[in-house]
Amino acid sequence: MDALSNTTHFHILTWVVGIIVFIVASGMEPGTKNRKIMHMVARLFYVLIIISGALLFFAHSGIDPMLYGIKFLFGLLTVGMMEMVLIRSQKNKDVKMFWILFVVFLLVTMFLGLKLPVGFDLF
Repeated sequence: MDALSNTTHFHILTWVVGIIVFIVASGMEPGTKNRKIMHMVARLFYVLIIISGALLFFAHSGIDPMLYGIKFLFGLLTVGMMEMVLIRSQKNKDVKMFWILFVVFLLVTMFLGLKLPVGFDLF
């Protein structure tokens, strides 16, 4: 587990694949078997995203606890909005607000992730 908490590679891999699977699942026709399968794969990646993020959080939160805590919170909100989009679209309910919140939370989470000392130094 030490290898997973020292670098961000596994975490980045999980959220990139998770977002791709989420977008593919959301583009499928609601109620189909393939969409249900993709939704379950997306849920698997949600769990991997949260576990890898928690490992990074606990390993590095001593550096800047507030910023890491806010990033962890926005990460959870991003995953929550991904699930809400898939569930509400499955029930044929309006998902426009959840898509907007997903994009906003994703951008904030990515910005904070890149801003943190363990992230890439882009800013």
